[in-house]
This record gives sequence, C-alpha cells and structure tokens, in this order.
Amino acid sequence: MFRKVVRTSKFRHVFGQAVKADQCYDDIRISQMTWDSNFCSVNPKFVAMIVDASGGGAFMVLPLSKTGRIDMSYPTVCGHTGPVLDIEFCPHNDNIIASGSEDCSVMIWEIPDAGLTTALTDPVVKLEGHSKRVGILSWHPTAHNVLMTAGCDNVVILWNVARGEAAVRIDGVHNDLIYSACWNRDGSKILTSCKDKTMRLLEPRSGTVLKEKEKPHEGSRPVRAVFMSDGKIFSTGFSRMSERQVALWDPENFEEPLTLQELDTSSGVLLPFFDPDTSIVYLCGKGDSSIRYFEVTDEAPYVHYLSMYSSKESQKGMGYMPKRGLEVNKCEIARFYKLHERKCEPIVMTVPRKSDLFQEDLYPDTVGPEPSVEADEWFQGKDAPSILISLKDGFVATTKTKEFKVHKSLLKTTAASAGTPNDSSGEVQSLRKEVKDLKAALEELTKRVKALEAKD
Repeated sequence: MFRKVVRTSKFRHVFGQAVKADQCYDDIRISQMTWDSNFCSVNPKFVAMIVDASGGGAFMVLPLSKTGRIDMSYPTVCGHTGPVLDIEFCPHNDNIIASGSEDCSVMIWEIPDAGLTTALTDPVVKLEGHSKRVGILSWHPTAHNVLMTAGCDNVVILWNVARGEAAVRIDGVHNDLIYSACWNRDGSKILTSCKDKTMRLLEPRSGTVLKEKEKPHEGSRPVRAVFMSDGKIFSTGFSRMSERQVALWDPENFEEPLTLQELDTSSGVLLPFFDPDTSIVYLCGKGDSSIRYFEVTDEAPYVHYLSMYSSKESQKGMGYMPKRGLEVNKCEIARFYKLHERKCEPIVMTVPRKSDLFQEDLYPDTVGPEPSVEADEWFQGKDAPSILISLKDGFVATTKTKEFKVHKSLLKTTAASAGTPNDSSGEVQSLRKEVKDLKAALEELTKRVKALEAKD
C-alpha cells in the first residue's frame, strides 16, 4: 500500500526575504521600553513605530514611500507625558491611530495624508479611565469606532470612540496583569490571557466569562492567545522547564489541548500573527532573529510546521501589514515590518509561483476597510460579519474614507467631501506656519523702519 510521506500543502515552500537596504527605514531610535507589545503598526498608507523620547512618550508615523535615512528632526506624535507602550491603526480609517501609554491615558490621533510636517501634540480624542498604565490596544474588527484597552489595573475597557466615553468596563474578572486581549473574527467574543495563569473567553458587552482554562501552559512566563477563524484558540507560552510552547484549543472542550508542541528554550515571548485567509500563523519572538510559521488545519496534528525565516539581527518589535496592502502580482502572502535598534526592515513572505496571473487560491476575498456596524448599534447588541473585498485587481478604495470630525465633544464620521482639503492636512499646516513666519518678519521690519525714522 502506498504511504503518503509528505503532507501536501500549497504553502510548503513559502519563503521570507528582507527587502533591499534602500527600501528600509533607517536611523530611527526605536524605544528601549521593556514591554511585550509589537511596538509597530502598519497599514497600506503608513508605518508607525514607538521611538525613544526624552520627557514623555512619542511614536513616529511615516508614509510607506518615505524609505531611506530618516532625519533626526523628523516630526513625531508626542502628546503623551509618559512612554508609549502600544499603538494600533484603525482598521476602518488608515489615517486614525490609537496609542496607549504609561501616563494611564489612551489617545486617538489623525495623521494627515501626506504625513506629519510638524510635531503632533493634540489628539482628536483623549480617553481617560484606567488608573495604571495602558499596555494593550485592539480596535474592533467590524464595528466602527469601538476600541478595547487593557491596563495594568487589571481592567478591560471598551470605548465608544465616537462619543469619547467608556461604554463597558470589565472589572473584577482578572486577578492579575493582563498579558493579551483580542477579538474573534466578527468581534462577538474577547479572549484574554492573564498572569494568574488563566485564559478567559468573554462576552464583551456584559463582561461575562463564557469559558476559562487554568494553566494553558505550565510555566510562569507570559502567555499569548489569538482566535483562529473557526473559533479555535492558538496560544503561545512556556513549559515548567521554561521551554517555549504552542498549543491549539477547542473552546467547546477546554480540558485537553488539540495539540501541544515544544519549540525551543529561548526566553522571548512569542507574538502570534494569524492570517485567516491562508490559515497560517506566524510566530515572532521578542529578541529572536527568526520568524517561524505554521499551517493550522482540521486534521491531526492540526498545527503543521512550515518553515522559518532567519536573519542575523534580533527584533525589537514587529508590524504586520493587512492583506489589502500586499502586492498580489508577486504572490506576497504576508509582509512584516521588523524593528531593529536603529531601523525598520520590511520582510516579505512569498509563495513561489511561475505564473504572473492572479492566484485565486492564495487570495480568497479578504477583510476590507468598510465597517459593517456602527458603534452605537454594536453596543446595543448587533453583531455583523466583516465586509469582504476581492484583491483580484489589487485593492482600490471604492468608497470615500470616513473622516473624524469633532462636534460638541462628539466624534462623528462623515464622508469626506472630495473638494475641500481636511483642515489638519500637511499642506494647510505648512501654509499656516508660513503665514505666521511672514507676519513675524513683517513686524520685525516695521520696528526697524520706525527706529530708523526716529533717528532721522
């Protein structure tokens, strides 16, 4: 009888490759904070990185095209009074980014289309409700303007950003520091991992614990957990002997993991990134110099090791590009933005194919930027699946991007009118600065003329 030796998979030969040196972002002083977040967030317009800042905290937002050496005087977003711990771009508006900081606040910022021309110090909205530093941020995948934050006060808050208020406060559930918090595919459940060695599945609006698993990993080091597309849970953690582990769980039967695999004895926390379109999970360890990737399937052993991208330098953080920002004609299935001490280096994951035609099996319809439900509707109980888009002709925005407008302390979203430039755009800012400088020069000249006239 013929025995199949190798498992067939179209992703068996996926390989990672760093881009050329001139396509990196150089001379950026990446933050030295010892915090286990990604330190980087990316979308098809911008790349944002948390940077070192004297006095307060700052992060830098660069247009993707601004590669090469970044000037020391390049403007940053610097409104926080303490170090920034986590940043994340809004999935429904590429110009909006949220930041959480050691100063206990969360701020929402609007980045002009052309990037920053002057330092940004005033957020669109400031969200205050945590009593200790805020280290975890996560935007709702389908509801517009809903943000989840978790702080060192062991509290999870769901914000209605459009109203600038805390809509749900999940207090008293977590007994210790929260390591990770994420949404499922349609945002109807929350998954958290905690220092009290418990992984919890929560109903977000009520804060009710639906399921919990004690000691998903025996070790005392941080556990990370993410949802798979079918509702299963993928976790990374440590064994009692401090070996790094990955496990797959079925929430319907939390007693035993579907699979538990040991990887190595490194000490860095493994950050998992899951791609629901290809069912590949990428593991990036803080302080590692490699990215491992696995394919998750429905047949045992469920988690299949594919390969590993290795390099010489260790990573300080990692950004993950949404599917709509990839180059489909090059069979690119993932792109990471790896943070070094002084630079950011994009790494491209590719499936080798000879044809230049669109590969439908690699690119099923993916999550688009259009929200499927508004914040108020979602908080009232309405769930909705993501609105999917096709990448066949590359991603093209068919609808006008929604812009943030502050109106009587209420944040509203309206379709941006094509003719009128946004007041916070880089062009308007630089023109204002020019007018201010001209006025100052005119005043100076007037004084000198008056002084000369007085002499005569």
